Amino acid sequence: MTYLIDRRLQGKNKSAINRERFLRRYKAQIKEAVGRAVKGRSITDIENGEKISIPARDVGEPTFGHKHGGIFETVNPGNREYVKGDKVARPKRGGGGGGSQASNSDEIGEDDFIFELSREEFMNYFFEDLALPNMVKTQLTVTTDMRNQRAGYNMSGTPSNIHLLRSLRGALGRRIAVGGSSRVRLRACENELAEQLRQEPQDKAQILLLTEEIRRLRNKLLAIPFIDPFDLRYSNRIKLPKPMSQAVMFCVMDVSGSMDQNRKDIAKRFFILLYLFLTRAYDRIEVVFIRHHTQASEVSEDEFFHSRESGGTVVSSALHLLLKILNERYAGGDWNAYVAQASDGDNWDNDSVQCRNLLVERVMPLVQYYTYVEITDGPPQNLWQQYAEVHHTHPHFAMQKIEDMADIYPVFRELFKKQESR
Repeated sequence: MTYLIDRRLQGKNKSAINRERFLRRYKAQIKEAVGRAVKGRSITDIENGEKISIPARDVGEPTFGHKHGGIFETVNPGNREYVKGDKVARPKRGGGGGGSQASNSDEIGEDDFIFELSREEFMNYFFEDLALPNMVKTQLTVTTDMRNQRAGYNMSGTPSNIHLLRSLRGALGRRIAVGGSSRVRLRACENELAEQLRQEPQDKAQILLLTEEIRRLRNKLLAIPFIDPFDLRYSNRIKLPKPMSQAVMFCVMDVSGSMDQNRKDIAKRFFILLYLFLTRAYDRIEVVFIRHHTQASEVSEDEFFHSRESGGTVVSSALHLLLKILNERYAGGDWNAYVAQASDGDNWDNDSVQCRNLLVERVMPLVQYYTYVEITDGPPQNLWQQYAEVHHTHPHFAMQKIEDMADIYPVFRELFKKQESR
């Protein structure tokens, strides 16, 4: 048996295979440490690496040691406290996991194990248990699916890929080409022999020569192999990207006057986190940014996060624009549509009722998942009350409330946590 050992070095002279083994072995501890680290960092630093600490007791490895067996006696020099037969108390255990902190007790402490995660490793652990919910039409994967397509023939390959018809056709052409001159000579000799046999008197010597030549030519033609390795042709197949089912995410944000700068900043951070998750987790996904006050407009990513335009509040304008874009660009059932809406919930009463009707009658049948985030530190607003009726009748409609920056991560993970497969 052959063993291949990967001794390629990663950064700081650390073996890549040992690093991967460590990540697999202590996955639970590392994931818990990542969760603690996320709480203390801002969203602008979400894509950076992280130094995490794991209690030393959690990374301890079992070891084998040598120990005396049976009954034995030892002599310890310098002993002034004990005599033979005294019982010695066990030493007190050290309290690991707390780091080297000051203490007035006599407990022995041990520093935590500090481990540095790279950017990619940190993001993998952070987004590991998140996914787009209700992906019922098709599944999107991190890697692009490939399909095999025929691309001519090769002169080498595996036996299972031999193309019989093309190989036999090549063998026939080779036999015709190689034996062409011999066949012409054979026919000429046969005609000349027939002519000699009809003549009187017959030339015995010439007939013998022609007979010998015909026999030699026939043996030469029979020596041509029926098929030669040179004739074999193998089907050649290449891998091409396979068209995958596509998804589109609509990011709808309220930029009305009631949305102060703090609320807009919370909404921006939520959408930044969502956008980062989508572009990282799925290759084939489009994101549509919609801002609205009294009027809604589709904008670019930069304008969505940085424009200062503001005004009144008519939420239904965003839903009308969403439906228009869906019907014009993402119709036909080939797209999985998702909507994430952020607002403070302050809207005209009549317009909130219209929003509920639009969602129930037109929007919800077209989307896979709709999530509404209300950013307010007070009681629910009228838009929340109308959306609550949609939530009761449509299981793929989710609602969450954000009061301050600390709620962004918990709400995000609650909205996009992985669902158990049915």
